[in-house]
Amino acid sequence: MTVLKTRDQLVDVARQLFAKQGVEATTMNDIAIASKKGRRTLYTYFKNKEQIYRAVVESELEMLSDRMEKTAQKTIDADKKILELIITHLEAIKVVVYRNGTLRAHFFRDIWRVETMRKRFDQKETKLYQRILQEGKEKGIFDIDNVDITADILHYCVKGIEVPYIRGQIGEDLDEEIGWRYVAKIVFGALGCRKKHL
Repeated sequence: MTVLKTRDQLVDVARQLFAKQGVEATTMNDIAIASKKGRRTLYTYFKNKEQIYRAVVESELEMLSDRMEKTAQKTIDADKKILELIITHLEAIKVVVYRNGTLRAHFFRDIWRVETMRKRFDQKETKLYQRILQEGKEKGIFDIDNVDITADILHYCVKGIEVPYIRGQIGEDLDEEIGWRYVAKIVFGALGCRKKHL
């Protein structure tokens, strides 16, 4: 087994144990036993549980980043693409948090630690927004003065509604289609969208 495959296997086993037992209740020994690797092998890759927890969060963010990139590469107009990116981001974060069971509680309790781990993801996402906003500006779809500032604001707006979105606190009384129509109106209005929507 290659070094990378061994590390990925250890991360995946740790993710499953964190989801099932919780981060605090899982020991390095639990991870070594569940992965059928010795403690020596585990400690070759990770000095402590904090390092493996970081690796779990980073692997989840990498998968999310890949999904966002696939969305950004679609051959659709920039207005539809920007909305799809927002939907992809929120839905993927929700899936990650819910899929990880007790890791979900840890995520909400320790959001600031997760926050420090996601800097690279945030930078990649902001660059995606810049790319699509620039494309939309050049094609006359968006009426925005500064692409970089707009991308930053958009990124922080989406990030700011992650927790209430995951908890189902946004538009509880609305069906999904109507809820996304409101999102589209706000986003397209803020971007000075020149096409007629909805």
